Amino acid sequence: MSAAKVAITIEEELLKRVDRMVEQRRFPNRSRAIQEAVREKLERMDRGRLARECAKLNRTFERKMAEEGLAGELGEWLEFSGATRVGPVSVR
Repeated sequence: MSAAKVAITIEEELLKRVDRMVEQRRFPNRSRAIQEAVREKLERMDRGRLARECAKLNRTFERKMAEEGLAGELGEWLEFSGATRVGPVSVR
């Protein structure tokens, strides 16, 4: 993946913490430490956004829709998988 060079302003205390991590060889350099911190923060924000969107879903409605879809498509799935239906159970 290509990289772009950027200039940032960072609090001195944060930079000291980053430098300590580099000295402890937890990161090869400042750039990698900051890059990984930014990536991790963005991933957490994405997961938080996904969780907020999922919270908007109506579980009862979604379950009902899924069950209706599964019931309607069961014959297609059985045909696709090569299984046969015996009572409430599918057998291969």
